Amino acid sequence: MAAFYSGIHLKLKSPHTPWEDKLKLARFAWVSTQCLLPNKEQVLLDWCTHALTGRYNQKVEFSQNVLEGLWFYLDDLLHSRKLHSLLKQGKTISLRLNMAQLLLDRLQECARVGLKNMVCVSTILSVCQGLLSSPALSSVFTTKYELIVDLLAKLCSLACRELQQPLLTEPLMTESITCQGEVMTECLQPQPASDLDSSQIELIIENSTDQPMLDANTSPPKPKENIRSASLFEVLLQVLSCYLSVQRQQANPNRVFTLVTNQLIQPLILLRHLLTSGEFAPAHTHLSLRQQLSRDIRIKIDSILQLALFPSEHLTSYTEELLPSKEDSGKRGPGGTKGPLKPVSAILSKLSARGYCEPPLHYTVKSNTLSLLFKLFLESYAKRRGSEEAHRMLCFYFLIRLVPALEVHLDGQSLSPANADQPVSMSPGQTSPPLSLCSPESWSLALLALESLLSQALSADMYNVASDKIRHEEVQLKFYSALGQVLLNQAQPSIPAWYRCLKMLLSLNHLILEPELDQLLSSAWVNSECMDARVQRARQLMVCSLLQTYTKLRQLPRLFSELLSVICQPALDDLRPLLLSESVSASLRTCLLDTPASQGLEICSLLLESIKRCILPGPVRGEREAEKMEIDGRGNDKGENREIKVDLEREDASMKLFSLSHLLHVVMFSLKTLDSASPLTIVRQSQGLMEVMQQVAKELLHLLSTEKKAGQTDIRSDIRTPGKGKKNLALKELEKVSESKVGALWEQKTQEAALLLRYTWVEVDTLFSIHCSRYRSLQTTPASGTEDGAPVLTQIKSLLSGEIVPACLQPSRRPMSCLLLKLLTVQQMKKALLDTSLLSEPSTAALLNTAAQFILEKSELEASLDGEQVWDGQIASVNASSNRVAHWYLVTSNLPLIAPYLSGEDVGCVADKLVKSLLNRQTNGGKARPTGCLTVSLISSQLLQSPVLAELPSLFSATMCSLTQRIISVLKAAHVAKVCPTLLKFQEKGLGANTSERDAGQPPMSTHREVIVEDILVSSKTGEAFVLLTDAQRKELIDILQLLTHLNPDGMSSEDLSSIFLLLLFMLTSTSSPLDQMAMDPPVSGDDALFLLTLLRIMTCLLEGRHFLSVLKLIHGGPLLQASVSSLLWHSNNGRFRPTGSSELLDFIKAVQSFIRSLVQLIIIRNSSVRLNLDQFASYFTSKEMANTQIVASSSAVADKPAASILSVHILLASLTSFSQTMTSNVGRSKPMDQTLAQMLKRTTASLGPAVESVLKSQTVSQSVIQPACILGQAFVVEVVTVMLRCELSSHSVEDENKQNDSQLTLSHMTLYRGICHQIFKEISCAYRPLDFLVSSLHFLSTFYKAMEKTRGKREEEQGKEKAGKELDELYMQILQTVHRLLTASWLSENDVCELEPAVQELLRHLVEKSTTGRFNLLLLMIREGLVTGKLRAGNYREVLSAAIITKVLSCCQLPEPCAKALWLIAPQIISAMVFLVKSSTQDASLTLPFTVPTVTSMTSLLRQGEGLITNPHHVILVLGALQLLPLDHLTPSVYQSAFLAVHEALFAIIQCHPQVMLNAAPAFLNVFYRLVASIMQEGRQKGDSDTDGDVYLQCARLIERMYSHIAATAESFTTLSAFMVAQYVTELQKVTLRPDVKLHLTEGIYRILDLCGEQDIKFLMAGLQMGVREVFNELYSSYTHYHKAQRQGEDKYTV
Repeated sequence: MAAFYSGIHLKLKSPHTPWEDKLKLARFAWVSTQCLLPNKEQVLLDWCTHALTGRYNQKVEFSQNVLEGLWFYLDDLLHSRKLHSLLKQGKTISLRLNMAQLLLDRLQECARVGLKNMVCVSTILSVCQGLLSSPALSSVFTTKYELIVDLLAKLCSLACRELQQPLLTEPLMTESITCQGEVMTECLQPQPASDLDSSQIELIIENSTDQPMLDANTSPPKPKENIRSASLFEVLLQVLSCYLSVQRQQANPNRVFTLVTNQLIQPLILLRHLLTSGEFAPAHTHLSLRQQLSRDIRIKIDSILQLALFPSEHLTSYTEELLPSKEDSGKRGPGGTKGPLKPVSAILSKLSARGYCEPPLHYTVKSNTLSLLFKLFLESYAKRRGSEEAHRMLCFYFLIRLVPALEVHLDGQSLSPANADQPVSMSPGQTSPPLSLCSPESWSLALLALESLLSQALSADMYNVASDKIRHEEVQLKFYSALGQVLLNQAQPSIPAWYRCLKMLLSLNHLILEPELDQLLSSAWVNSECMDARVQRARQLMVCSLLQTYTKLRQLPRLFSELLSVICQPALDDLRPLLLSESVSASLRTCLLDTPASQGLEICSLLLESIKRCILPGPVRGEREAEKMEIDGRGNDKGENREIKVDLEREDASMKLFSLSHLLHVVMFSLKTLDSASPLTIVRQSQGLMEVMQQVAKELLHLLSTEKKAGQTDIRSDIRTPGKGKKNLALKELEKVSESKVGALWEQKTQEAALLLRYTWVEVDTLFSIHCSRYRSLQTTPASGTEDGAPVLTQIKSLLSGEIVPACLQPSRRPMSCLLLKLLTVQQMKKALLDTSLLSEPSTAALLNTAAQFILEKSELEASLDGEQVWDGQIASVNASSNRVAHWYLVTSNLPLIAPYLSGEDVGCVADKLVKSLLNRQTNGGKARPTGCLTVSLISSQLLQSPVLAELPSLFSATMCSLTQRIISVLKAAHVAKVCPTLLKFQEKGLGANTSERDAGQPPMSTHREVIVEDILVSSKTGEAFVLLTDAQRKELIDILQLLTHLNPDGMSSEDLSSIFLLLLFMLTSTSSPLDQMAMDPPVSGDDALFLLTLLRIMTCLLEGRHFLSVLKLIHGGPLLQASVSSLLWHSNNGRFRPTGSSELLDFIKAVQSFIRSLVQLIIIRNSSVRLNLDQFASYFTSKEMANTQIVASSSAVADKPAASILSVHILLASLTSFSQTMTSNVGRSKPMDQTLAQMLKRTTASLGPAVESVLKSQTVSQSVIQPACILGQAFVVEVVTVMLRCELSSHSVEDENKQNDSQLTLSHMTLYRGICHQIFKEISCAYRPLDFLVSSLHFLSTFYKAMEKTRGKREEEQGKEKAGKELDELYMQILQTVHRLLTASWLSENDVCELEPAVQELLRHLVEKSTTGRFNLLLLMIREGLVTGKLRAGNYREVLSAAIITKVLSCCQLPEPCAKALWLIAPQIISAMVFLVKSSTQDASLTLPFTVPTVTSMTSLLRQGEGLITNPHHVILVLGALQLLPLDHLTPSVYQSAFLAVHEALFAIIQCHPQVMLNAAPAFLNVFYRLVASIMQEGRQKGDSDTDGDVYLQCARLIERMYSHIAATAESFTTLSAFMVAQYVTELQKVTLRPDVKLHLTEGIYRILDLCGEQDIKFLMAGLQMGVREVFNELYSSYTHYHKAQRQGEDKYTV
């Protein structure tokens, strides 16, 4: 061995041995177990590192392949399990210290581009990863802090290069990369991005997809791939973690700060930006950078920057640099500072320096980093111990230094990013030179960063207004004001962040922007023209915040005063944007409701004064100057220029007039109306305001009429004095220009403003006069010379004749004026209808008819559009692109008013528009529309589903006629297989055509219903279809039928109901698919099943109509049932469906059963020839008995359509079952009826028995034959057998009543029933079973046990009394054990258990209904053995849960008196056991939903059913103790909802059923309830992201409101604790910001508790609450007195 050792050692050291052989020997020495070198690992590591060091120091020479081989060898050594196991055992193995510098040099080479001899980067990184994976090996870097800093800096630079050039080269480090040869490496080395022009970059990107093929064609130089090639970003994360631990161990924070700012801050912030920015997201995908890895790297970078730049030791240094000398005097220690001299300047200078990133990225990186630095600074210093105010001021001064770094200077100038290399950090007294402004792109970045800074300052509560004013000479106010002035002087209204910055400043203090309030309103509201959706939303939020702020300050009139001055300024452009959007209008309405009435009236007065003073003189002055020009002459150029100037002034004045009119309209419609309780001063002010408004509206209308007359006079004068030659031509051109300008814009806007003012005045005046008796309406009191006081009919005539404004306006040119005229007409119609004396006059009806036709405007309804219009619901936004939506909304919302005065043709037009818009919506799929906006189809859908339509008989009938005609038109267009009298009648009358004339009182099928009935009966008997429908026609019919589902059948007249029902029945019986289509793809298409399913559902719905007896007069119930079922059987036999098991077909079977059940129930209830109709239907089934048996028997032999035959059996059995089930449920109504039903039940049972037995018969012909029972489903078969058993029991019960003897009851199919029972016991709990099978099995067991009890007498005669009783006892125990096993099955989910509970309850009810005490004791014993804590601790919670569920359902059963006494005797013990179980289960959060919640529900059931039976309050208090422990935190929304509901229902049961406990247990009750309130406040807070579970928390908030109401109703128990409840509520409310919908319900609930609080309680709360909580309470109590208390006092006036 010594010779062997000496040979290897000498070979490795020998200069004569080739390096390739040395490398092979070294590999052999490492892997061979025969080479026993002393300290072999250390020797080989030293040899390898020595060789690499000598190669790079140029002391030795060898080839590039050997160099790469050495790096591979070193990588293998560092990653070997052998080395790491030795290190874990404590063996000392180290690397040379110069290895760290060697790796750093190689990484430096990797960062360069174009090196020929560069080793594969993945190998270098893998070596670094191997070094850092062990503390002993990583010491080469960690022992010297500068080395790990250098390593991190180089890796960050390499990562940044990769992220910025993802498509120029393949990623350096992936799992599949291997080292390439020199030639390929050289070919693939890209140039830097800065050295390539754009064309070269695009060429490289286009050819990048070909590179993998080149790589594949190049063989690697090494025989072994580097399968451990490390990912750059995984190594980077490892280095960051290692560096962070080293940085925390450094004792000198100044050294850390210096090294980080000098070497690390620039690459770190660049890397963080590249990982965060969405611009480089393709690079993340290209480099396979996982999102979690990117997040982890960013977190590490933030931690490094925070610990290095803002340690606690540097607080003094920041204080000395940031705070002014007068504020910092006396705070410095005698030895001076020990930190950096000027840390802020050092950081900002590094951020502003150039060269560490590409020039286009520099400003972006810097702006993003500034907000990050401010966040880290706040986290480090804002909440430190000591003076909070001093720390807040320090953070503020840091903010002052950051804002100039954004190149936005507070003297109104700003640096351009191009000039950013000038020094940014300046002394406090230094001012920036006047430089060029930022470009819009830079403004966008700067505003985003500024928004982040202001948001953090607002969240950190840095700005205390009082402290800033008293102690700091308003330094913060001055800074923020200067910042606001810069934002307004250099406004950027096209950037959303600009509005958000203004909103932040407004939230800090309204005084910041108040000196420039007019400029703010002008730039950010009135004259903001950018229509981008994001900009509009940001602008609306800012305006809403402005309105809310001044509303809280009670200074809304001052804001409107400034707003009006801005509006009245000369417009910057021709057209201003709409002043009030929908969201701003909603916010203004809310604010005006919170504003005192006097201030609301003051705002209205300001608006009217502005109209009179600033706006109205404009048009008048323009009119006078126009008259002057006519006198002076119009032929010279000076006159033309003056005319153009006058036109421009009038246009500007008219636009401002309309803006003010719209604003006044919104304000007046948002004010609280006057009532009898309004103060007299408010009534007088309102009276005066309305008089002024009336005068203004009249002046405007007079101006319009004067202009109209002047225009006509001007035309006449031109006709009388014709000019000659060129002069006449010039006059004509001037006349055209004048007409197009003056007559177009200014007249339109003035007209709209006048009509809007008049409409607003009419509406408000009417409302005031209705609600306030002291208000004198100006419309009902005629004055001299005014038309407003004229009779109503006269005003309607003036509106229709065009005396006020031209009534014959074209909606496309003047849509808003037309809409306002119609609104005025609607208002006058209402007044006319309220005057009964007017209605008796003969001229009134004709005038109202004309007014209704004017409002309807039939031509507008009949017009069609290519696309669907959208309207936001505001009058001011009505234009040519939304006028049809607004008009349709006006018509539909006033249909009850105008419908009685419309002709049949007009009503038909409305119905056609309704149906057409809905069908277009279904065809187009309901395209996305803006939130809160209206469309024609949406309005139509709301009308169709509203109860209003059913109250308009004429329109309802017209809608039915329109739908009927569309159905007929589809049937007429279809292929007719044979001569159909019905379709011939349709052709003769021309039904289905789009005729313009119709008789609304005559349905389209009223004259030939008998023909349809004959065709239906013929088709059902022969099984031949008259009409063959294609897929497209069937789809069209389905769309029409979907509309019918929304119509209320009670609103249909007898003619409409009979016509549509017969038409539907005709489609069910007489339509089919073409034969060629059925032959091609019968099983694929599901449209047939959907079509028939839709038909059956609508027909079932129509059965509930109150006029359905008119249908039964045309076709009796028996033939109707027979025709329907025979048609369905014919469809199924012809293979029009897919095989059963499809969800559509299961729904279809349920629809068949529902239709038969409803129709039979209708026949029985209406007593419509019950015997005749039911006997005919039963005879039909009886005649089919043998055929049914043959179908089932031959189903195995049918090779072409086996599924069709089985489906026929399915439909037949389903029909028989529904028929029998309905008759069974009606037994007991009367003796004659019972006799009839009993006979029918015998016949159906006789038919059902053989059919079921043949289905269940085993198929022995072939194993491949489909089993009928398997296809039909076990659940269905069990349900059919259950119905059979119930039929037998019902028929025997009727016979036994007549015989007065029930001891001889026998069942004809007892063997079948016993077999089914045995099979259920065998299969119900052995493995997973469908839920429907479980439910049907439990139903069968309950019915079977009942049958066994009824047949006990017969069995006692045959078997003996003892044996019959023993058999019943065994069945009882078997059923109990089966239920227990089922509820403990592991495959049952929580939802399955909940759905099984009703069936289990029905089963237990039958078991205990006539139970003996012995049997009942067995049940109680099973419950007691189940409710054991030991089973729960052993993990067998399902067995315990089974006992709890049985207890719950048992408590709800009607028990015999001995059994009830036994149950409630041990109920306290059961409650105590459940309390212990709940307390034990709450320790495991995973049991909350599956066990704890159901157990609490069982306790709640015991408490509710034990009202008056549980007499000891102690057991109820025990339940409260258990509820206190139920977990409500950190739950998913579904689990939280279940837990919340369980606790709430338990509390509700206690307060409702055990009020005597409240006298002693009120504190415990409130403690549990407080947990609910606190939890919903936490879960219902505003979270900022999209809340998909909002309905869960909203439902819980409603329950809290309800519980508050119940607590207030039991005031005697909670009066002394009401103040305590309010204090708890406001304390929790102060911690969170609730969602508005959740807060609404909670606030309404706490109002009920405030009703219980007396004056002393309120004073106690005012004095006892803490400062912040007291503010919350003051706001709550203010809203309580303003809204709820006033409303309650108003209600008390009407309470006896």
